[in-house]
Amino acid sequence: MAIKPKYVKQLGGILLERYPEAFNTDFETNKDSVTKLTNVESKGVRNRIAGYITRKKSSAAANA
Repeated sequence: MAIKPKYVKQLGGILLERYPEAFNTDFETNKDSVTKLTNVESKGVRNRIAGYITRKKSSAAANA
């Protein structure tokens, strides 16, 4: 598993903090939410952020 870049973690953390209800454990839904809530133009960066958020939500759901 690759280490996520700092900007992916920072932006993912900010989005989860500000809009926790906008994200869930589904990657496709999270991808759409990242597109709506940010101005990230790069598809690759958007997918990395959505994947990071999905992973965080999945691990939180598993621990709960």
